[in-house]
Amino acid sequence: MPRHPDRRDDHMTMRNGKRWNHNIHYHPRILRAVPDGAKSALDVGCGEGTLARELRRVVPHVTGIDPDAAGLALAREHADDIVYVEDDFLAHPFEPASFDVVTSVATLHHMDAAEGLTRMRDLLAPGGVLAVLGLARSTMPGDLPRELAAVAANGLHRATKEHWEHPSPRVWPPPVTYPEMRALAAEALPGSAYRRHLLWRYSIVWRKPRD
Repeated sequence: MPRHPDRRDDHMTMRNGKRWNHNIHYHPRILRAVPDGAKSALDVGCGEGTLARELRRVVPHVTGIDPDAAGLALAREHADDIVYVEDDFLAHPFEPASFDVVTSVATLHHMDAAEGLTRMRDLLAPGGVLAVLGLARSTMPGDLPRELAAVAANGLHRATKEHWEHPSPRVWPPPVTYPEMRALAAEALPGSAYRRHLLWRYSIVWRKPRD
């Protein structure tokens, strides 16, 4: 079962005026994947809306979905026109091919990853882009050099940035390893770009064919 961390003040003081954590660190990669002219975006597992608000700066219509009521309550405190849906993403009756962009950050490990990727793929309009940032499980001893490098990089970031602990539920450890996630992405999203990142994350970017 997911473990719920303590809820913390949404307005905690930051050294540089901005939140930072391992997910937010890679938000620019997600935002760069948004296609020109995108009109609608779905953020899966939106939590308290950090990425959804960033998407809204470049996409006119943004919907966030998450089953966590407390996280969505924080999201709705912001004065914006984002639509927030409290529901299970795999069960909610979105229309197929109804979004130009589908994003997901640290969410796939909360569900069956293959089913989640398939559902996201099906919700994309032709020519739309799916951008995923996720967590996977390291395997030892092969991943030890990566782990040591990540610990060092994390220390450097935390020396200059105030780490923000998100209030959403957690699942640890992730059920799928990095190689397994790469294989799932290749099967569900042929031609997708998979990349493993230093700070314990991977990304998948895929454009849905128009034909």
